[in-house]
Amino acid sequence: MKTCAFEVSILLSLMSQYADAFGVRVTRPQQFSTPSLSLTALRSTPNQSSSPSPKAKPRAGVAQGLLNVVLQTPLWKLLLVPQARNNIIKTAEANGIQWDKALSWIKQQEGSWKRSTSIEKDMDFSIPDYYRKEFHAYESGNLQWDAAFEQEIASRAVGARNFPDYGSEGEDAFRGCFDKAIATIGGRIPANSVVLDMGCGTGTSTRRIASAFPDAKRIIGIDMSPYFIEVGKTLLKLSPKGQKDGGDWVTTIQPDDRIELRLSQAEKTEFDDASIDVVNLGLVIHELPIDATINICKEALRVLKPDGQLWISEMDYDSPAFAEQRENALLFSLIRSTEPYLDVYADGVDEVRDFLVNNFSTVKITAATGRHYALVAIKAKTSIKYDGARTLQDSRFDSQGNYVVDDTHLKTWESSS
Repeated sequence: MKTCAFEVSILLSLMSQYADAFGVRVTRPQQFSTPSLSLTALRSTPNQSSSPSPKAKPRAGVAQGLLNVVLQTPLWKLLLVPQARNNIIKTAEANGIQWDKALSWIKQQEGSWKRSTSIEKDMDFSIPDYYRKEFHAYESGNLQWDAAFEQEIASRAVGARNFPDYGSEGEDAFRGCFDKAIATIGGRIPANSVVLDMGCGTGTSTRRIASAFPDAKRIIGIDMSPYFIEVGKTLLKLSPKGQKDGGDWVTTIQPDDRIELRLSQAEKTEFDDASIDVVNLGLVIHELPIDATINICKEALRVLKPDGQLWISEMDYDSPAFAEQRENALLFSLIRSTEPYLDVYADGVDEVRDFLVNNFSTVKITAATGRHYALVAIKAKTSIKYDGARTLQDSRFDSQGNYVVDDTHLKTWESSS
């Protein structure tokens, strides 16, 4: 899973300055509750879809157009991005995450980043245009060393901000919500399974799966960024201690021979038909065009064994919290400036779910946090033909239409201190 860090900090930097101009009420909750999944709240019966509120549409008009222009100017990169970086580093340090120490440590290790040759020239596939966007306020997006060096550090910082009761362990609390939700709707990894983690980044999610399922045979993470894969392999090789354990990295990484990280497209892997037990897509598809997402789901269907499972963890724009966010001109425009496909994802995710329902035997979805969902799709044991009888088994909303998990995230403009 890749956690988006700079857009959160950029928003924090700007919302307080422009809140009044855009009609944003800056408040802080009186009480903060820890994130939990209320299993008793999942009331939808099997084969019955709940009816979420209609998705919010993106803001339009003259004011929105002017705002979009501003976000394309050099001012955005020259002034606001450095300010965002300083803020997220301060958040990390305030929560016991020593950003500079971890960054300095990884840069000092031996790796391709110390050589002048291009790491991209040895790739055996062409990087698609959609992947060359400026994701997360990095000029070259995921195709540069800084993005790879800072992915896991920034993820810890954002976790600490979003789940302040957990401090430096906030990211673990966040990821734990997905673990619980996936298990609730039947997610399983049997003994001797082969797991494929698509869009693994530097391997955070891959390592987490390996730790949670010690009886799995192999856990293979793939990513299209050679920078992320190189850093991820280095971390696995060195298996550093985390700062809480007296080391230099942000988390302690245990050596595990079952884990393998590969440079690969998710749309076209080298795995045989029906060779994988579980495919994981964690916080990936909001960074993709819809056609790319569907092609990846087709590839997952091909490589999965009969009765194999596809897991998807993602933002939920049916949730009240994200729907409200999208209705705010400033807020959503800032986020879109670092997430090029967010509107595409929000508008087109139903098309992805339709594909899954039409091609997998069972598809279940539930709330993971107050803003995210978990989905498990099971491949049929025999070939199936869509007859219109299957539906998305949706337990995100109760019988009154309420989202079943409370939103415990801080508002984007609120401080965790």
